[in-house]
Amino acid sequence: MNNQKHVLKVLIADDHSLVLRGLVDVLGSYSDIRIVAECSNGEAAAKTIKALDPDIAVMDMAMPGLTGLEVITSVSPFVRTRFVFLTASATDRQIFLALAQGASGVLHKDGAFEEIVHCIREAAAGRQFLSPTVAEALARYSRTGASLKNSEERLTTREQEITLLVAKSLSNKQIARELNLSEGTVKLHLHKIFHKLQISNRTALAALVINHVGPLQRQNSVRS
Repeated sequence: MNNQKHVLKVLIADDHSLVLRGLVDVLGSYSDIRIVAECSNGEAAAKTIKALDPDIAVMDMAMPGLTGLEVITSVSPFVRTRFVFLTASATDRQIFLALAQGASGVLHKDGAFEEIVHCIREAAAGRQFLSPTVAEALARYSRTGASLKNSEERLTTREQEITLLVAKSLSNKQIARELNLSEGTVKLHLHKIFHKLQISNRTALAALVINHVGPLQRQNSVRS
């Protein structure tokens, strides 16, 4: 029987050198974490994630070049990497967007290093983790945002799946590949969705979804 602990390959990205150094030093001291790369901007992070496909990417949400949200959008179709975002000043909406894009965790930078380690391990296990302050922001935004209440009764299961993938910024081609459909079929479903929800475009559809807690919480089941 092999009792050897699985070591997680982790990339860390932050444009503040002291924060980056601290994360690398502390997280690298854990026996089940191996730092495979460190990046100081979003463009370098995106390129390195595509090249290395690490298990976990721990990233500042607000970086020069590409933001954390732009990185996850650009690389997610090509890698299996799970994302943990750190933030000092993200808005409630940005936190919602991060989760809508498939982030496994969002943590405030003023939290303890142990919280980041726990989040990394939860992400590796396919679970989502939010720090308490982020969870509060999530609840607060859901109370003030638009709602898809009762829309699930109007949309078919397939239409709900496509709606959630649109909220993750997937193109029609990517949605077709994800659901094993033709692009024409995806377009037809979108036309029906727009008609049922009385909206006119993908941006409006995504805005509805990211403001609705239920679909966001179920999104990982569509992705897996």
